[in-house]
Amino acid sequence: MSDAEIIYSPLSFKSKVWKHYGFYKKDGRLDKTDAICKMCRASVKYTGSTTNLISHLKRRHGVVVEASASAPAFSVSCSDSPVATSSKSGEKSIESFFHAPLANNSARCTAITDAIALFICKDIQPYSVTENEGFKHLLHVLEPRYKIPNRKLFSDKQIPALYDKVRREIEESLHKAHRVAVTVDGWTSCATASYVTVTAHYIDDGWVLKNHVLQTRVFNEAHTGNNLAILLQDVCREWKIEEKSPALVTDNARNMILAGAGAKMDPHVRCIAHTLNLASQKAFKVDTVSELVVKVRKLVSFFHKSPKATDVLREIQTQLHLPNHKLIHDVSTRWNSTLDMLERFWEQQPAVLNTLLSRKIKRREAMASLTEDDMTLIPEIIKLMSPLKVATTLLSEEKNPTISIISPIQAKLQRQFQPDESDLEVISHMKDRFRQDFDGRYTYLEGTLHCASALDPRFKDLAFLDDSDAKDMVFMKITTEVVQMNGEEEVSDTAMPNEDQATGTLEEDQTAETEGDKSPSKEDKTDDAPPKKKTAMDQMFGDFLSARPPAKTIREKAKDEILKYRERDTLGLDGDVLQWWRLQVDLPLLSALAKRYLSIPATSPATLLQIK
Repeated sequence: MSDAEIIYSPLSFKSKVWKHYGFYKKDGRLDKTDAICKMCRASVKYTGSTTNLISHLKRRHGVVVEASASAPAFSVSCSDSPVATSSKSGEKSIESFFHAPLANNSARCTAITDAIALFICKDIQPYSVTENEGFKHLLHVLEPRYKIPNRKLFSDKQIPALYDKVRREIEESLHKAHRVAVTVDGWTSCATASYVTVTAHYIDDGWVLKNHVLQTRVFNEAHTGNNLAILLQDVCREWKIEEKSPALVTDNARNMILAGAGAKMDPHVRCIAHTLNLASQKAFKVDTVSELVVKVRKLVSFFHKSPKATDVLREIQTQLHLPNHKLIHDVSTRWNSTLDMLERFWEQQPAVLNTLLSRKIKRREAMASLTEDDMTLIPEIIKLMSPLKVATTLLSEEKNPTISIISPIQAKLQRQFQPDESDLEVISHMKDRFRQDFDGRYTYLEGTLHCASALDPRFKDLAFLDDSDAKDMVFMKITTEVVQMNGEEEVSDTAMPNEDQATGTLEEDQTAETEGDKSPSKEDKTDDAPPKKKTAMDQMFGDFLSARPPAKTIREKAKDEILKYRERDTLGLDGDVLQWWRLQVDLPLLSALAKRYLSIPATSPATLLQIK
């Protein structure tokens, strides 16, 4: 056999991979361009690294060879002698250097630890998540050099430090806010512990709507109006927002109304989502409607409890080309869920009827109670109540103002629930029940809500008001508030005036304007004063200067801005209200007032969670 066919093993190479490889000789010397596999005599490109050789063995022959940390590496040269990267014992190899654990004080280690702390807080995870096998595996895959700290590091140091940092940022942001609105809700945990959550809402300097949970605390005291008022005052003092004219948003409970009065927070907006929920439940309590809901609920429960009936329903849905939707069971405290249940039943009623008539289903008495009148009534109820569901969806908006939507929604629903001769008798009763509960809910706050809508460029035309004089009165009230906000702000940074105060101020301003000619002028008062001596500049250049018009008052500036504002195009209904205001640099007075109004939410966060 010639030298070209003999595989020579390099005796000086220490890696275990060379048990399976060698080189051919060429001109009496080892040709190290390609390593030759002893198993299949395949040529594998060799550049001084054994990675290719190890991959070939594993891929072609299923032989796993561990890379040796002490294996010598070779420079790409024609020399037979290898050049090792590390010849001294005790020195770390390149491989061990790159797999060394991260130092606890390294930037990479600190960033990962901070990210885990943020993950625990944002996703409300228990501290024990850091000890879960899946979580450990995830971090090992992402960063093998990182060692997860003990959970006590997070509970004793990382989370408290993160809380302090976020608290400082929020305090600084609240300090810059023009106005802060506060929502307060009481709730009960799964462990039947009583809690109260207080949330702050405001618009920052960049015209972005912000909200922060200021407090969630155990509240074992009686939920009386007085106790809740003390709580609100304590929160305002703790976060230093007493001087921010804090508005209050709560549900319609009696104790919450008393709490707002006791804490002297004005305006006090009663959550419109909760108001709609109460009025809708009254409408659903009409006897005929209530009985119908019970029948549909019984039917839905039958399908939820019978796997066989559910399977047959799916088959028939496919045959009838209906969406493969499951029937919805309502929750008695959430009127939206009752409407959802009726809508889904009506969508699937052909499949439901055919399923109940199928021989595969033994129990069919659930459908016997539904009459023809019931089937006629269901779509009428859906048609009547659907706008309320749309209104609730609009009110759940988090990035755009919602207080400005209350008056337009009121007007829309009042038209929706007006009696109609074509209505079924049951529908007329539902409309009556709804109007009795809903109408008059916001009469105490009508002027404030109209001003909020007027300061929303989507509704500034006040199209929901039929009287043009009423529209003008709204903008006159806005003018008065701009004057008070700028002229009396140094004396008392109070909340927005109520209706009587606004009307009284407006009448006083009008009287002052009409009687302006009767008041003595400055010239009359100073006739007896000696003439002021002219300066050298006045004597030299006085005749060059034209007389300047007197500076405009705040009221005049406000009127000018309102005139510009009303002449501008209305913003589209899908437009960004806050960013529109950010661009109106020539309306500084109105912008400041708009920021105070539009920061107030129309709903309480907890109420939205309950009705969704």
